[in-house]
Amino acid sequence: MAWLVLRSPFLRLMRASAGRGQLRRDILLDACYPLFLMSRISAQTKVAVIGAGPIGIETAIELQKSGIDYLHFDKGQIGSTIMRYPPGTVYFSSPERICIAGVPIPNVGQTKATKEEYLAYLRAVVMAFDLKIKSYEPVERIECQDGGGFVLHTTTSHGTVPHSYQAHNVVLAVGDMEFPRSLEVPGEKLPHVSHYVQDPHVYFGQTVLIVGGKNSAAEVALRCYRAGAQVSISYRGDQFDPKTIKYWIYPELTSLIKRGAITAYFSSRPSRITPTHVTLNTIGGDVTESIDVPADFVLLLTGYRPDQSLFEKLGIQREGDQQAPVFHAETMETNVPGVYVAGTATAGEQLHYRLFIENCHIHARRIANALSRQRPPESENPWDLPEN
Repeated sequence: MAWLVLRSPFLRLMRASAGRGQLRRDILLDACYPLFLMSRISAQTKVAVIGAGPIGIETAIELQKSGIDYLHFDKGQIGSTIMRYPPGTVYFSSPERICIAGVPIPNVGQTKATKEEYLAYLRAVVMAFDLKIKSYEPVERIECQDGGGFVLHTTTSHGTVPHSYQAHNVVLAVGDMEFPRSLEVPGEKLPHVSHYVQDPHVYFGQTVLIVGGKNSAAEVALRCYRAGAQVSISYRGDQFDPKTIKYWIYPELTSLIKRGAITAYFSSRPSRITPTHVTLNTIGGDVTESIDVPADFVLLLTGYRPDQSLFEKLGIQREGDQQAPVFHAETMETNVPGVYVAGTATAGEQLHYRLFIENCHIHARRIANALSRQRPPESENPWDLPEN
């Protein structure tokens, strides 16, 4: 059988080269490439799911329920974005909004879940459904094949062992919070400056400047203060918006600011970071004023942006200032046939957040139904926004 498979390309090669006296290199490569491709394919599948956050996991479960063969990849661990949240972070949303595949989130206090509880929940769901996820195996590039389908090229997390997989369809559930938004100011790369928060204990007895004014900045400011840090906060707006801060955080933070326990620099932005202080410039007005704020630690909590490299490489159409991918609303299929998008990745770079776990659940069912040639699921009453 193997000889028969090999025989056809070489017969074409011999016919094409007949009468020329030698074998042409370009014809040889053209004839042998399909065989080379087959020899390096690690596995074949109907669907490749890229991204193992909550919606990526839910998509895998829906494919499994529909009897659809798939492979699942993530460049890191499952829920890797959630792993980067500060320790003890409490979700905006109630457990019933962020549970997946109909599996309830157990909670001892009947309250909102913490980061740690939700990660434990995701692990339990993966084990309960026996999901096989190739963690720490990033998809570096995807080739579109002429006859349809795709070849995915991956490496291990150490970048030393390459693999290739063939898939008829691809689902991009890569989220929207891969890279921090840079301020592009001098000193941003200094060792005491970070876009990610450590355990609040790290900041005990230290001066901490937090840059940002949405929920993450507000919550971290409060937690660092309670851990014994001297906290100040710089925000480009003239006040905090209670709609973007958890309802139990906002009154406590504003009260501490009024008492002078936390110093707030509204209508300001950093212009320079040094090892000892941060220079803030005022925003608005005819005259720009500067002030130097001492800081042992600088936390730049200014939001995040997605990794859209696979969208670019595949030629997926994107539109608007936020570069949101264009897709069919009932199937989630993009302009590239066979490529689907799910979860918050559908929003592109969310400058004003409108997509969350709770209003993306239906994406998983839409994709599974489309791939199993079923009718789109009935419209549901999604959770438009987290509780506030």
